[in-house]
Formats: sequence, C-alpha cells, structure tokens
Amino acid sequence: MSLQESQESPEPNREAQNREASNREASNRGSPDPLEAATQATRSLQGLSTELTARVPQLLEAMRSVGTGLELHSTLDRICETAAELADARYAAIGVVDTEGPGLSDFVTFGVSPETAREIGHRPDGKRGLLGALISHPDTVRLADLTKDPRSAGFPAHHPPMKTFLGVPIRVQGEIFGNLYLAEKNGGVEFNDYDVHMVRVLATEAGIAIGNARLYEAATQRERWIDGSVAVTTALLSGGDADDALAVVAEQARRLADSAAGIVLLPAEDGGMEIVAVSADNPATSLGVVIPAESPVVARLLEGEPVFVEDAAGDPRMISKLTSQFGPCMMLPLHSGGRVLGALVTPRARGERPFTEAERTLATQFASQAALALMMAEAQRDRERLAVFEDRDRIARDLHDLVIQRLFATGMMLEGAQRRSIVPEVRDGVGKAVDELDVTIQEIRTAIFALQQGPAEAPSGLRTRVLREINMAAVPLGFKPAHRFLGPIDAVVGELVGKNLIAALREALSNAFRHAEASRIEVVLDSTVTLADGRPGVRLEVADDGVGIAEGGRRSGLRNLRRRAESLGGSSWYGPGIGEDGGGTTLVWEAPL
Repeated sequence: MSLQESQESPEPNREAQNREASNREASNRGSPDPLEAATQATRSLQGLSTELTARVPQLLEAMRSVGTGLELHSTLDRICETAAELADARYAAIGVVDTEGPGLSDFVTFGVSPETAREIGHRPDGKRGLLGALISHPDTVRLADLTKDPRSAGFPAHHPPMKTFLGVPIRVQGEIFGNLYLAEKNGGVEFNDYDVHMVRVLATEAGIAIGNARLYEAATQRERWIDGSVAVTTALLSGGDADDALAVVAEQARRLADSAAGIVLLPAEDGGMEIVAVSADNPATSLGVVIPAESPVVARLLEGEPVFVEDAAGDPRMISKLTSQFGPCMMLPLHSGGRVLGALVTPRARGERPFTEAERTLATQFASQAALALMMAEAQRDRERLAVFEDRDRIARDLHDLVIQRLFATGMMLEGAQRRSIVPEVRDGVGKAVDELDVTIQEIRTAIFALQQGPAEAPSGLRTRVLREINMAAVPLGFKPAHRFLGPIDAVVGELVGKNLIAALREALSNAFRHAEASRIEVVLDSTVTLADGRPGVRLEVADDGVGIAEGGRRSGLRNLRRRAESLGGSSWYGPGIGEDGGGTTLVWEAPL
C-alpha cells in the first residue's frame, strides 16, 4: 500500500522520493558500496523536518551497529534489535524469503520471549496472510491496526496482541532477501513518516550487511567442506583399516552437513546396499542392515544419481523402517571413473530445516572426492596385498624347499642313529625327537597351505577362519598359538559379527608378535557367554606371557578393537596375561549374537 507523504515539507519530500527511486534503480544494477549507500541515504534526509534531522545521529549509530560482524544469523538478530530501537517498537522480525519455493525459510524475532515462542509453536511459513502478501508484493506497508487489514489471517494461539505495523522489504544485491517487520510502537501511537524513512535507510544498510554475511558464510562453509574432504582423503590413503576409513567418511559427512547421522552404504551381494559405517547417537541399530534391491532409491543410487528427500519418514520411495525418524535427507552416490562404489546418506531429524542448494552442491562435491579417495585407497591396498601375496609365496617356497627338506634329512639321520644305538634311553630320546620333527613338518605344511591360499579361497566357516589366522600367525611368531573353541561357533555367530571378530583376532595376534615378545599365546573363542546386559554373545580371548602393555604406549590398536565391538553393541578390554604372576596381556573382545 502507498504511504502518505509528510505534510511539513512536501517539496523536499518529493525530492527525497526521487533520490530514493534513483537509489533503488542503482541497487538493482548491482551491490552498492556501503559508504556510498550510507551517504546517499543520509542525503535523502536533507530538507526534512528538524525532528527527523535530529534523529540522524541515532540512525548512523544504528547503521554502524548493523554492519558489525559477519555471522548471518547474529546479523539478522542485530538488525531486528536495532530496527526496534530506531522506530521505538516493541516487536521486530525478519522473514527470510525461501529461494526454493513460496514462503519463508527463516523467521528471526526480537521482543518475543523464548517461553512465548515455545507456546506459539511453529514459526510462520509466509504462505498466507499479511506476511504472504508482503512476499508477493514487496512494498512498504504501514497499518494503524493490522487485525483490520483484509489480508490478515489472524494470530495463532498464545501470540502476543499487535495492532500498529510497519513492513519494509530488504534487498540484497538487487534481489528481495526478505522483509523487516515492526509492530506495536511504544505509547500506543502509529508509526509515522519519520519512522518509515529511518527504517528504509536501515533496510538498505541491512541489505549490505546481509550480503556480506552471506558471502562470508558461503566461504566459511566451502572451507569446512574442503577441510573435511582433506581429512577423508588422508584417512583413506593412510593405509589403515578400511572400515575405520569408512567410519571417518561417515563422521565427516555428519559434521559438515549438520545432520543427525552420517551413513555409508556399499553394494551387497544380492544387488541391494549394505550399511557398513554409521556415525550417529546409536549406530548399532542400523549397522549391517541391507536395503533391498527393489528400493527405488537404491536403484537410482546404483545408477549414479543423487536423491534428495524433503521428508524421509513420509516419502513413499523410502521403504526401510530406519527412515521413520528422519526428515530432510541427502543420498549421494560415491561414484568415480564410471563406477559406483557405494552411497553416502546424511539425514536430518524430522522438523529440521531442509538442505539448501549450496549444501547439496557442496555435499555432492564431497561425495565425489570421497569416492575418488576410495578408489585410490583400494588401488593402494591392492598393490600392498599383491606385495604381501608375493612375499607369502616366497616364504612358502623357502619353507617347502629348504626348511622341510632339512628337517626331513635331520629326521632320517636321527632314525639311523637310533638304530645304531645300544643304549635304551638314547634310543627312546631319539625316537621322541623324530616324532616331534614329524609333528613340526606337518605344522609347517599347514602353514604353507595357509600362505598359498588366496582371499577367494577363504573358507566360510568362522571356526576354519580362526584356525587359518592362528596358522598364519605361527610363521612370524615362531610357534603356533594354542586354541580352544566353546559352543557351536559356526551355527550361532552371524557374518557381520564374525567379520569383525576375525579382524579383532588378527589385530590381537599382530600386537602379540610386534610388541609382546611372548613365548606362549592362547586363543579362546566362546559362543556360550552371557553379556553384562543379559544378552547371549560371543567372546574372544587372546592371552600371552609377554612383557605386557607399556605405560604411555600407543593405544590405537586397542581403540580400534573397542570401537569395532561398541559399533555392534559389545565391548573390549584387556587385563593380566598368562605369564608368571600375571605377566603379559589378556585381550577380551565380545559382541552380542
């Protein structure tokens, strides 16, 4: 609606109007210089009343306050407070126009207490009523009683009463950013022409401050995503455990997207996708879950297409029960070189704000970088695995061609000496030595078979895989660890728990070889235990008689074991070993069945 012009000085007011129109045209051509805008805005006040001129220092101080700081939301808070003080209003608000569709994406208030805001509940969406009309027609509006305006849709319950109203659009680089609303001028009077002029000038300065804050926020956000990509690349290429690297991807994605969870999925054997890494308050509930191949979302992700969902709980494409607690969600394929390696999912809680276009773009770039790092890490692990296999083949050949032949020859020499000896004690002792050599040759042959066995030939039974790890560890240790199985291991331990248990066993045996200086190791695998919370579980114990864990030593391996167990709902710890007086270390790893 149009405003009445001031009656005290019509000519200067008309001149000010012309200048104002000129300024608006200039603003539409690009972002105004802050000093020039302030100068022009101040000149527009020349020739106005003494009362208005007297308020110029207050206006300049308000402009200085608005331009302080670069964080966007604090800038909006500061604009609301400054506008309320400048126009002597009880309430102030800024409605930020949603760039993705009609309505408001944010609503910042001043003068409404947190208790009252909680009682009101949801913030206005700007799709109807007076706020919606101001979005459709961003013009200055001044009302003596907004409740009598035909565009008014009324107030929600617990909303404070308001009558007098002033609304002024805020433009950033020539485009409408939102509207500045003032209500309830103190003293029960209406907002006057002076208030209109002052708030218009403040809105111009606010547009400049908001533009700067948005640029700063975009640059800061981009920097955070770049730092996150660097952290992921470093973790993936550091040569560590692949599961730990995927956990870093999930953690970084959750932090950067400000989401309720970060989830990494990899293609499953049945054509679906399996959740392999989760960063959330309760990751155990979703780790290992397979999203079936018939899911429309999985089909699109496997084709390399991103999926953005406004409400995961209500979207018919989301067929998994895990989505019932989530709202806005980004699902991004991890693809590189024409190959889809997996997917990255970052859901927000229900009722949270949707992801902006900038966040979607940055997250997509992050996923592409993570996928490239995954491919490089996979190639690096393949090279390392090939080197290990070549070394294992060499060790196997040496054991077969040299060690076994020498042991066999030694056994034959001892058998000849046994036949020639006439002392019964000597013959018995030599016979026992020959028997021990036969057992040793059999164990070395078992180790050779394990060394020559490739990953594709790995047996599926957990008991057999444990024996394989023990036999492989016997080569660098110089002796074979003792082992004992309790309960139906293969029948009750699932694939996910079994995979993590084997990784824990490998880490424990590796630590014993590298650090413990042990001469005896015992491995116990028990699938009949009851965990502390009453659930049935499986427990792995690896005990040695070595030097124990040094004070202040590295604990990264132990942390990895504990994290693996906790991700499954279990735990891991260590205690005294099986050496004299408790010497050495006993490592315990357990998880629910």
